[in-house]
Amino acid sequence: MSNEVLQLSPIQLKEVFTHYANNRIERNAPGVVFAAKLPDTSITAYKSGKVLFQGSGSTREAMRWGTLEEKAGKKVSSAKGDTLPEGFALKSVIGSDETGTGDFFGPMTVAACYVPADKIELIHFLGVKDSKMLTDDLMRKIAPDLKNTLTHSILILGNEKYNTVQAKGWSQGKIKALLHNQALKHVLSKIAPEKPEFILIDQFAERGIYYNHVKAEKEIIRENVLFSTKAEQLHVSVAAASILARVAFLEEMDKLSLKAGVTIPKGASSKVDEVAARIYLSNGEEFLSSITKKHFANTGKAMAIANKKRRQ
Repeated sequence: MSNEVLQLSPIQLKEVFTHYANNRIERNAPGVVFAAKLPDTSITAYKSGKVLFQGSGSTREAMRWGTLEEKAGKKVSSAKGDTLPEGFALKSVIGSDETGTGDFFGPMTVAACYVPADKIELIHFLGVKDSKMLTDDLMRKIAPDLKNTLTHSILILGNEKYNTVQAKGWSQGKIKALLHNQALKHVLSKIAPEKPEFILIDQFAERGIYYNHVKAEKEIIRENVLFSTKAEQLHVSVAAASILARVAFLEEMDKLSLKAGVTIPKGASSKVDEVAARIYLSNGEEFLSSITKKHFANTGKAMAIANKKRRQ
């Protein structure tokens, strides 16, 4: 099993606890102060400040916290991917990012934003920074200004469509690559004949794998495309895209909550299993599938909880 270990400061640990709050699980083991479970990653934090990431998504999750400086004076791993040109943060760039991939309920959303060099200062002034440093409420407040200011594209892949293509054998990597390519096409079309100096994709797959996923597309965006992890911290365009993708996801979750008649939790925790079981008992399996990524293990857990309640 793949694993990564980071030594974090108390401040960083609080940020980790907040970020994974909806995925929290109970783990009674010596020294453990917090534990969370994603579909592909287990996160365990210890009193010592060490955080253990285990599973196929361990590197991805560890990298969310990898550019922060520790109080102890050490630096954890830096961003990985393409080498960016000097002064990249001040260049005109289209950035793209996605969210919703680890959430049982709700869609997958992808956003792309163009931030020309002369608007970088304005976007910072609007409050844009790495979305891990922003609350959902603050992102909801920032998003309208970003939409009015920046050329952008937001794509929402609803659960029913997601489940259909996933059942055909499409991986999340393929789905994300296709959505990123489409969002980038939209933004490039909107700003034409102007062109960005670069395009930066928050890296979720190696370049070759990404382009293999989109090889059947009629138009594939390749010119001046760069890939990097932690891209939100490398250019404000990706940070803006991350906010728009997140807010689109939150708005869809609001709609699902109204549809289901219960507040839909984010993530893939035991709390999610309990709510899913309630929805299954009140609305049936077909309805539950229509608002979830049904291949997640949460489906089976929710069914087990529901069946247990029926026997009581």
